[in-house]
Amino acid sequence: MRKLEKNRMRNSILALTFSATSFLSVAAMAEPYIYVAAGSANKVLVIDSENNQVVNEFGGIPNPHALAITPDGEYVISASLSAKENEMGKMEGTLFVIHPEHGHIMSTRPLPGMVHHQAILPSGRYVVSTHPTLGGVSIVDLDGSPETKFLKTGSGPNYTVFLKDSSKAYISNTGNATISEVDTATWQVLRSIDGGPTPEHLALSKDESKLYSVNAKVGTVSETDIQTGKVIRTFSIGKGSHGLDLSNDGKFIFTTSKKSSIAVKINLETEKRIETQLTPSPYHLEALAETGKVYVSSSKSPKIWVLDAETFKPVDEIVISGEGHQMVISPIHTD
Repeated sequence: MRKLEKNRMRNSILALTFSATSFLSVAAMAEPYIYVAAGSANKVLVIDSENNQVVNEFGGIPNPHALAITPDGEYVISASLSAKENEMGKMEGTLFVIHPEHGHIMSTRPLPGMVHHQAILPSGRYVVSTHPTLGGVSIVDLDGSPETKFLKTGSGPNYTVFLKDSSKAYISNTGNATISEVDTATWQVLRSIDGGPTPEHLALSKDESKLYSVNAKVGTVSETDIQTGKVIRTFSIGKGSHGLDLSNDGKFIFTTSKKSSIAVKINLETEKRIETQLTPSPYHLEALAETGKVYVSSSKSPKIWVLDAETFKPVDEIVISGEGHQMVISPIHTD
């Protein structure tokens, strides 16, 4: 009898353990949120990628274009294309720190002017904001230092990407056809490398040996060898090329052309391309590796297309308010 009771207890414990493990597995597989800076709607939107629905929004942010998220997903950072004159007579922008779980703006920090795009170091410590009218970037320490650094990079800084180990940043300068390589320990520009005629959005290859940059004015994407600092390949996209991202395996680039009304997928090995017609004006783009989806906003219509990353065909369409500017992906959520 005792042996039978022990077996029953053991089986119950195993069943509970299996049930808990199964629940955790399902939770871990839950698809992440996508945050969207919604421009003229004066808010940041939250999209559940599992059902492609807007599930929340954070207001009180004037004309947000920039967006970033801390690596742990605890804070969403945004800033505005708008700037206003402060009491000293200088134009001033604002950085907004949003706590998505609590659903409100936790704090704000002054910035030296309007902000185009933002990025957060993989270590989670610093937020870099590009200031196209000031020729540089501001660097905010999220660990508590009140000082905001400013670094001159070049004419019309646009976009920032980081190495995975957080040691270097690459910042595109649209106005002088360069990409600044920055040491993030000292926040000094190490060198300027080639980014094509008018580099804007950037993406790093999976092995971090190459940079891809969109050149909107000439409708191309440039591939730069980081070691030599030279452009080694150029891909023709279409007039007003804009959004840019890579597939999870690093074998494909995804991009958009606003004026040609297309999204483009290019095989980096064979250079074979797939074009998908999206009307009107496909704009920012974000690939969601875990789900095989690519999200593309429109600059002229309040919507986001959802494309299948494999076939590169639309599978859904999300109605939003405003227009979708910079988009970021959260860590996987478990609700």
